[in-house]
Amino acid sequence: MPKLYAYTDGACSGNPGPGGWGCLLIAREGDTVIKERELQGGAAKTTNNQMELLAAISALESLTKRSAITIVTDSSYVKDGITTWIHGWKKRGWQTAAKKPVKNEELWKRLDAATQSHDVSWEWVKGHAGHPENERADALARAGMAPFKP
Repeated sequence: MPKLYAYTDGACSGNPGPGGWGCLLIAREGDTVIKERELQGGAAKTTNNQMELLAAISALESLTKRSAITIVTDSSYVKDGITTWIHGWKKRGWQTAAKKPVKNEELWKRLDAATQSHDVSWEWVKGHAGHPENERADALARAGMAPFKP
């Protein structure tokens, strides 16, 4: 049975500013790539963190049936947020430990809902370090941003 991976990335020119997100979905059997799919998008005024979140959300929401998937991200914010911080945020009514509203709450809720439909594992990779799939996701994110740059 193929293993499914989503390599996700976000980009922003200025923070906030025009931004983009990208996702490379790959199904593999062993070391053999069975299928690839590229997704991208962007917004005129956004933040890097919002684009990182949208990349992961878009990967999960693009799947048409329940899947086991590994999301590979270079965003500690996304990985730590969804695997660790979100539990406390929910208990505190979407407030941080400092009793402040969670930034990007609607996107976090959307990501949380998207994960419920799948068996998701999360991996972090160092960005801009030559990881081929991460570099492709970065290129998709930059392409998603392009229409919004002045």
